[in-house]
Amino acid sequence: MKTVVIIGRPNVGKSTLFNRLIGKRRAITDQTAGVTRDLIHGQWIINGVSLDLVDSGGVKIDFQELDKIVAEKSLSLLESSDLIIFLMDCTDVNSEDLFLIEKIRAYIDKTLLVVNKIDDTDKQNLVWNYYQYGFQRVLGVSSAHGLGIGELEETVYSILNLDDELNLDTNSLEDTNIDGLGRKNENNEEKVINLAVLGKPNTGKSTLVNLLSSEEISIVSQIPGTTRDVVNGSFVYKDYTVNIYDTAGIRRKSKVEEDVEYYSVNRAIKAIDDVDIVLLMISVEEGLTEQDKKIANLVVRRGKGLILVLNKEDLLKKMKNEKNAMTDRVRFLFPHLNFAPICYVSSLKSTGIPDLVNCVINVKKQLNKRISTSVFNQNLTKWITEHEIQRGSDGYFKIFYGTQVSANPVKFLLFVNKKKGFPDTYILYLKNKIRKELGFSLIPIEINLRERERSKSKNL
Repeated sequence: MKTVVIIGRPNVGKSTLFNRLIGKRRAITDQTAGVTRDLIHGQWIINGVSLDLVDSGGVKIDFQELDKIVAEKSLSLLESSDLIIFLMDCTDVNSEDLFLIEKIRAYIDKTLLVVNKIDDTDKQNLVWNYYQYGFQRVLGVSSAHGLGIGELEETVYSILNLDDELNLDTNSLEDTNIDGLGRKNENNEEKVINLAVLGKPNTGKSTLVNLLSSEEISIVSQIPGTTRDVVNGSFVYKDYTVNIYDTAGIRRKSKVEEDVEYYSVNRAIKAIDDVDIVLLMISVEEGLTEQDKKIANLVVRRGKGLILVLNKEDLLKKMKNEKNAMTDRVRFLFPHLNFAPICYVSSLKSTGIPDLVNCVINVKKQLNKRISTSVFNQNLTKWITEHEIQRGSDGYFKIFYGTQVSANPVKFLLFVNKKKGFPDTYILYLKNKIRKELGFSLIPIEINLRERERSKSKNL
């Protein structure tokens, strides 16, 4: 897949153009300068051909520590990309634009200068002024209003000779048993794990993501809230392809003051819906907090796998049974998370990583697991015999039979004589039995009740 990078100074509309081209609100857009920091990847499809489109952080020249890291990360794409979309603002050219022109000049043959914010016909003539900078291909667009986007796509299609790519894609997919990555489709979905890393700010999320992906996909800084967008990478382990997503740190609502952070937190929470498993990063210095508990509850309610990752184990005092004591405290304070595995790592020192990834695979296997209806009901009968359902104020409760209705998330349905007043304690008892005896010990499970319809015939 060919790579196209959008580069420019802050506030020229790079993220707005990026979202427009991929057809999704993937990158956060705001009037605040320097919102985008990490590299955001998206799939840009032109006439049936997929491109890897990259939104980069704005390049500044009045370098502060974080600005320098962002600029270096953005400029590092110039050499490796197949096409550079250099975005400028039709209303203003400043010293940062001139700095970028000099940096990009070495790659002028693969650069398309795009002048943004041509929002009406009166501004069309402004595009001619930008030919003075020596770029052969210059286009005017409005990323906010979609003007000129069709011409931009046609130009990119022509520059990259995507007709050849389209023929290659068609030929490579003639065998219907092979997917676009050259892998067999049989059970392919089960061999892919989507993994999100969530937690409070400065718990080491970005460091862990970079370590697992063996790539500097996320900027690491001591400044809280460095990560804003959801940044993704991938790695392969034991025949599994793992797509990993780094997210913004989630603070309490009362602590969120900036609009940008509000959007960042919302994107982080939304990421839960798009993955199989969440790694909840917790610093051993602070331990599991009420905020962590709230994040965990969001994960559990959605039926996603949850692993509690206690990071910075290198800071432990190396006392005897220190980890055991910390684990016991977590289990005692948050008993409803007793199913969630606990892994100790140091993302900085690269310790505990194999155990963590093996745990991820084990959780994924349980999420995909299915129990036949006959086996489930054999066990259900045994459990009811061992421990009868307590009688309620309205009489007896009875379970007729049950079945597993879905995997990933794992859900069971029980058919009962009446739902109202059915004891919650008995549902908890059944959940514990399912986890212990049917092999779902590491994941959240859901049990729903449905009243069995009575026959209208008096003879039945």
